[in-house]
Amino acid sequence: MSSSADVPAPTLREARDAAASRLARAGVGDAEIDAELLLGHVLGLSRGALQARMVIGGALEAADASVFEGLVERRAAREPLQHLTGRAPFRSLELAVGPGVFVPRPETEQVAQLAIDALRAAAEPEPIGVDLGSGSGAIAISLATEVPHARVWAVENSPAAFPWTRRNVDESGAENLTLVFGDLADALVELEGRVAVVVSNPPYVPLTMPPRDPEVRLHDPEAALYGGLDGLDVVRVLSVRARELLRPGGALVIEHAEHQSTEIAAILSADGWRGIMHHEDLTRRDRATTAVR
Repeated sequence: MSSSADVPAPTLREARDAAASRLARAGVGDAEIDAELLLGHVLGLSRGALQARMVIGGALEAADASVFEGLVERRAAREPLQHLTGRAPFRSLELAVGPGVFVPRPETEQVAQLAIDALRAAAEPEPIGVDLGSGSGAIAISLATEVPHARVWAVENSPAAFPWTRRNVDESGAENLTLVFGDLADALVELEGRVAVVVSNPPYVPLTMPPRDPEVRLHDPEAALYGGLDGLDVVRVLSVRARELLRPGGALVIEHAEHQSTEIAAILSADGWRGIMHHEDLTRRDRATTAVR
């Protein structure tokens, strides 16, 4: 009679393949990538280092296999990968994320680039950048670390998200970045008329269009997703507040959904903005709008 001790431990490749199959059956996109990232997380290896280890061979120890199995089960239940690893990549950053904070998306990296370009182009020796509704701090930290001569402020008002913002700002070590707990509608009164760039990835999902992906619909905070019936409630506030913060010639950068460009242009135009332009993401969908004070 054989016992479980007689069953050979799976190789890393076998463990990865089994996990990938399970995740694929659960409807997870890029199941093999997620399986490798979870396995690498358990083993303390980057994805590249894990792939190299799989070529060499080697078994998955029982304790690691148990942890890995638990993580795969949670991922198959559509818990976000980033909640399981506790980290989310963004540009050159690795941000701490988890329940209560919006997980930064790859498409927002391009939105951050628009703000970075505008901040670099500012004529002041120490141009001021402001990220309204900072969430994980992804955009603000990118501005502060990639434009080190700038001074950057990040504003976040969610009690659940703010500890994540604080942690990421502290981990960044960016001494030119100031974090403020406050409402984007009236924060930073002391900066009015002095800011070079205001950027925001506001909640812009219409209440009538809940996201299809369970990872987003069930796990991202509602306050970071939904922007009222048409998704543009916060954009309307941003348009007014950014004009108060920006100096003449200052730039506004707003992320939004592809179908909202025309409505956002109308809002900005009515508020007196100039040079309104829409910008596509890598999938050729409108993803951001910029305007000049």
